[in-house]
Amino acid sequence: MTTDRLAGATLVLMGIVTIWQSRAFPLGSLRRPGPAYMPVVLAILLIAFGVAVYVMGSRARGVAEVGWHEWRHAIAIFTACAFAAWGLERLGYRITMAVVVAFLILALERKGWVLGLAVTIVMAWGSFYVFDTLLRVPLPRGPFGL
Repeated sequence: MTTDRLAGATLVLMGIVTIWQSRAFPLGSLRRPGPAYMPVVLAILLIAFGVAVYVMGSRARGVAEVGWHEWRHAIAIFTACAFAAWGLERLGYRITMAVVVAFLILALERKGWVLGLAVTIVMAWGSFYVFDTLLRVPLPRGPFGL
């Protein structure tokens, strides 16, 4: 098994799971799409690209040849994602994103404090402004209204 074939198979599996989970919502029609319409369309695209990656992935390196010297980064990123999933409703979007981005930039990537804090503030508050204020996508505000 090559790395590209494993990645392609994973994309296909994610697409199938997304379609399976979308069954809980009405699909609608092309004229009146329901809540499941966009996830199903994206899942079909994911499956198509996954099949393409799988078919073209015969020349990639084997999975056994891949070194796992970046396993600490992978665990840290997975932990940050788990924290974001846990904290969004409990802490609010801005605080959760600020903690995650600060952790990734300052602790994991070891960038400077000024740059790290500037990126953290812009990412957390800027993305909230774009999605919540401009696009009117309600984001969790948490106990402090943040």
